[in-house]
Amino acid sequence: MTRRTWPIALALATILILGSYLAFTQYLFREISAQNASSLRIYAEVQRGVLSEDAAIGSLLEIQTMLGSLGLPIVAFNSDGEPYAAINLPFDADLNEPDGRQRVAAYATSIERRVPANSVQGEFGRVVFGEPPLIRWLRWVPWLQVTGGTVLLLVAVAIIRADIRAERERLWAAMARELAHQMGTPLSSLAGWIEVLGMADAEREGVVSNAHIAEVIGTDVERLERVSRRFELIGKAPELERVALPDVVSDLERYFGPRLPRLGRGIRLRARCSGDLPDIRANRVLLVWALENIVKNAVDALAGRGGRILMTAHAANAGDMVHLHIADDGPGIAPEVRDRIFEPGVSTKSSGWGVGLSLTRRIIDLHGGRVSVRNRRRGGAVFDVSLPAADGRHKRRFMRR
Repeated sequence: MTRRTWPIALALATILILGSYLAFTQYLFREISAQNASSLRIYAEVQRGVLSEDAAIGSLLEIQTMLGSLGLPIVAFNSDGEPYAAINLPFDADLNEPDGRQRVAAYATSIERRVPANSVQGEFGRVVFGEPPLIRWLRWVPWLQVTGGTVLLLVAVAIIRADIRAERERLWAAMARELAHQMGTPLSSLAGWIEVLGMADAEREGVVSNAHIAEVIGTDVERLERVSRRFELIGKAPELERVALPDVVSDLERYFGPRLPRLGRGIRLRARCSGDLPDIRANRVLLVWALENIVKNAVDALAGRGGRILMTAHAANAGDMVHLHIADDGPGIAPEVRDRIFEPGVSTKSSGWGVGLSLTRRIIDLHGGRVSVRNRRRGGAVFDVSLPAADGRHKRRFMRR
């Protein structure tokens, strides 16, 4: 059974179980109503026999017939203890035969052992009556409910496990694609510089120096080490240290600055943090990755149309949280996507994998913080990140830009 058919199976099972409950309840209702009607007729016949001596014998016979219609198993014994009449037994027995009388007597004895009150003794002998069919059916109600509930629970657990497994597979696939994407740029650059190194010295002379090549290759190798470190840390609890958020924001500004389009409709990135911003407790590698994903999302939103990205940070009034806002003046986020933007596989781009922002939320959660998104009134989107301030706040100045 595929993942898409599980919800259909659960819906059908639910409808089937609820339908059986409804049908069974209707059956019990009809049976109880019929028994109530029979009881009223018995009472009316008793009253007729009491008020009319001539009709007493006929009334008693009518009552006997009515009792038989209720479905009660009844066995009548004479004063010698021999069964001489029986109705509504769960088996066929001939009271004219010794084996039949013995079987009926054993059945009546089993009833008396279970429910002694179901036996009436008198000068005429004794009468033993069993349970009506309705009681036997009622005994099945709790078992049917437990069985139905168990079936629904098992199906729900199976669906949840299948969803978790599929979600895990999607996440791993997205992580693999993200890793390939992050490593692709420095690897391509390295391949190009290796090609340059393979050129003859005369061909490279005056074009690029060995020192410059070494510097660029070193930057690419550093980038690869950073990517490797990020994916190494994402699967376990991060080690937190005191981090100055203005330094992190400044690093983001320096990293993205040379990579933003400037010709035509360019994109400008600016940062502005308050001067008395307290330090936070974070893992710098993971925090940079989380914020980098948000800025990338803003850059993608402004691609082809240009605009501005503004990062601002300030401390809460109580001083226990530091708030960072990353705003752009792009088209904003569609309402149908906004509530699911941090879920794996959800992307605002047709070619997106929907892993960057989901990793951002995971990283911020690991830091004990919160991340959310909202649309600006004048257009664009704002990502709000809140992170706990470190104890013994160390305040640093951050140049306003």
